[in-house]
Amino acid sequence: MGMNLNFTAPTPLDYFASLVQSDADLPLLEAAASLAQDEEPALDVQQVLDDVARLQKRIKARLSDDADDLTRLAMLSQVFYKEMGFGVNANDFFAPENSYLHEVLRTRRGLPISLAVIWIELAQGLGLQAQGISFPGHFLVKVTLEGGLVVLDPLTGESLGVDNLAERLGPYRSAGHKVSGADLDDGETPLGLYLQPCPPRDFLARMLRNLKEIFRAQEDWPRLLCVLDRLVVLLPEMWSERRDRGLVLAELGRNHDALQDLQVYLQAEPTAADGPALRDRIIELSSS
Repeated sequence: MGMNLNFTAPTPLDYFASLVQSDADLPLLEAAASLAQDEEPALDVQQVLDDVARLQKRIKARLSDDADDLTRLAMLSQVFYKEMGFGVNANDFFAPENSYLHEVLRTRRGLPISLAVIWIELAQGLGLQAQGISFPGHFLVKVTLEGGLVVLDPLTGESLGVDNLAERLGPYRSAGHKVSGADLDDGETPLGLYLQPCPPRDFLARMLRNLKEIFRAQEDWPRLLCVLDRLVVLLPEMWSERRDRGLVLAELGRNHDALQDLQVYLQAEPTAADGPALRDRIIELSSS
């Protein structure tokens, strides 16, 4: 008789949790690629990393070793946008596939942020100092060159000047959009504050929140729960994600788990505006 070792493979959520444990060496591409495992548990994330590495080799092969940063950037744009044809999925902007990197690599269509993850990995592999920018409304990327900063639209590779950026900010400024690091924005916040680099954890949070909006709009509770499980692991102190997960668990009839999440939220945010309504909900769930 063989030994029963009772070995279970890590769940997609366990794997994700191991990747996002620390900010110091968070592997953005791998963690972003792993988001699709909720849809396809058998998805080979390593294959996604290999595909990107192969693409990087292809670009590198066309550059001389002494190529300067501008030349590298131009070659990256040439291959990524012109030859490979990466761009926006205009036909179906709200398809979840736009956030799944293996699908983005296959169809060459995605959202600004999913294209940005791949583009930044390629740019950094070419030795460029590239980062994401969590710009309101539309994710951007930037490259720091000797001569200064280049800000690009990851959908097209188009370089954006100060005027274009100020114009894109207009609607958010008038809507009172707050930027971290600024107390209020009455159009006085320096543009530079909006161009701060986006840390990997925020990158993943924004990708997950895109999926969260899609599944919430579709009232697809099982898929929404998977996304919220990841958000809770990624942002353990973001109590509103815990609350939202509790409400989804209640929709799925998992009252015991729902109560736990809602109670954690109310303990952390005792004066929350939605507190009274949630306390009523807790009484309802406890009695059913």
